[in-house]
Amino acid sequence: MILRSSPASPFGRKVKIAAHVLGLMDQIEVVVANTLDPEDVIRKQNPLGKIPALILKDGTTLYDSRVIVEYLDHLAGGGKIIPASTKERFDTLTLQALADGVMDAALLQVYETRFRDEDKREPKWLEHQSGKVTRGLDALEAHVPHLSPMPTIGAITVACALGYLDLRFGETWRQGRPRLTAWLEDFAARYPAYAATVPH
Repeated sequence: MILRSSPASPFGRKVKIAAHVLGLMDQIEVVVANTLDPEDVIRKQNPLGKIPALILKDGTTLYDSRVIVEYLDHLAGGGKIIPASTKERFDTLTLQALADGVMDAALLQVYETRFRDEDKREPKWLEHQSGKVTRGLDALEAHVPHLSPMPTIGAITVACALGYLDLRFGETWRQGRPRLTAWLEDFAARYPAYAATVPH
């Protein structure tokens, strides 16, 4: 299988950590994609031109990260990082959605500053996205995810969201959030896949 991604993508990192903990990483070749290059075949592999995208052995392409991790969990026998029981499953998927939303809002802030000249940036838009991140982090601080021997996709996505905030915004998110800070340190200590996928 081929994973189209980029080193800094938190969504790509989510897939890579999932593959590591499921014991599938040795079946995946990671090929860097440039989503801004009109010549990059990512636009043919995924009509949206977005990463991550997973190309299977038969040529089928899966996207986005939520679909890919569902497939990887299925490939590993099911019920591994996405629990099978109804309550645990939907708790995990909701946690994943929250962390995905934090990553989306953080990315939109990065894109606003990357693609617009400073005098054309929209402070209200940046504040709107920042508010999503703040509320998401506060919710996570109040209810830090449970960590088990096999991390759920919810916990994996939270770790990737926090790692992306570290990468793009420094450690400012940690201020006033001691439980979430300790949680990330615990996650990194428990699962070597976190260190193995550090973005750059």
